[in-house]
Amino acid sequence: MPGVAQRRIVLLRGINLAGRRRIGMADLRKLLEGLGYEDVRTHLQSGNVVLASSVAADRLAKKLERELEAGLGFEVEVIVRTRAELARVVAQNPLAAVAKDPSRYLVTFLRAKPAAKLVRELHALDVAPEQVAVSGREVYSWHPGGFQGSPLAKLLAKTGVSGAGTNRNWRTVTKLLELADEGSA
Repeated sequence: MPGVAQRRIVLLRGINLAGRRRIGMADLRKLLEGLGYEDVRTHLQSGNVVLASSVAADRLAKKLERELEAGLGFEVEVIVRTRAELARVVAQNPLAAVAKDPSRYLVTFLRAKPAAKLVRELHALDVAPEQVAVSGREVYSWHPGGFQGSPLAKLLAKTGVSGAGTNRNWRTVTKLLELADEGSA
């Protein structure tokens, strides 16, 4: 017997950047609905999807990667969080005291929890006024001067964090939680 469809937050990595790997969100919704996903919603043009599925989040990511590659003709890395997991990301908010501009406050969603050594290295970084915090499979980073040219962003790329996941700014993270809470699945 199939499980009950639950809200899933699907984050596509590296689409619609600099004219590469383009997919319109209306086309993406149509593709996902055609694959049998329910209550598909997208946010912005950067691969943010909320949908309902009975497939467990970890299995859903792999399934969607295969389906999207077949439907789009190119590989897409997919990271999935449940509604409850995303709610914990928002509730955790370890940099709330300093991160006042949601467009400069990023969450990097990783597939797996980073190694303890890497977490210690990240927490030891001294890039004030920028800050970083790691909680579970998320890396929170505050870039008060913006992300472009940010010393912290360069260090995150150098450690492999940026390449291991996908970034969303705080405004997008909270909007995705709102979308997950709308309607019923």
